Amino acid sequence: MISSYSASEESHDLCQGEEGGSESVNENHMEGGEGEREREREGERERERERERERERERESGEREREREREREGGRERERARERERGREGEREGGREREERAREREGEGEREREGERERGREGGREREREREEGREGERAREREREGGREGESEREREGGREREREREGGREREREREREGERERERPT
Repeated sequence: MISSYSASEESHDLCQGEEGGSESVNENHMEGGEGEREREREGERERERERERERERERESGEREREREREREGGRERERARERERGREGEREGGREREERAREREGEGEREREGERERGREGGREREREREEGREGERAREREREGGREGESEREREGGREREREREGGREREREREREGERERERPT
C-alpha cells in the first residue's frame, strides 16, 4: 500500500503536466479494493439472510408437523369415544334382551313343565357365557388396536426426530463450508 501510493505520488510529482491522470487512477485503484471488500461483506450479509430464511422455513415446517400430529391425535380420541359409545350401546341392548327373556319365562312359568323351564334357564346361561366371551374378545381386540396406534405414534415421532437429525447434519455441513471459506479468504495469497 505504501510503496504503491508513494510511487504514484512520486510519479505525479515528477511528471506533473505530462500525465495528469495518475493521481485519479491511484484513487480509483484504492476505491476499487474497498468496493470489492464491500461486495464481499454484502454477499456475506445476503448469505446470512438466506440462512435465516431457511431456519424460519424449518421452524414453520416443524410447527405444521406438530399441528398435524395434534389433529391426528384428536381424530384418534374421537374414534376411541365412538368405540366406547358403541360398547355402551351394546351393553344396553344386551340388558333389554335379558329383561325380555325374563318376562317371557315368567309368563310361561306355570304352563311349562319344570324340566322345560330348567332347560330354558340352562340355555340362557349358555348364551350369557357366549356373550361374555364375545365381550372379552372385543376388549382384547380393542387392546390390540390401542397397541397398534401407540406403535404408530412412536414411529411418527421417531421419524420426526430422524428428520431433525438430518437437518442438523445439513446445517453443520453448511457451517463447516462457511468456516472453510473464511479460512480460505484469511489465508495469505
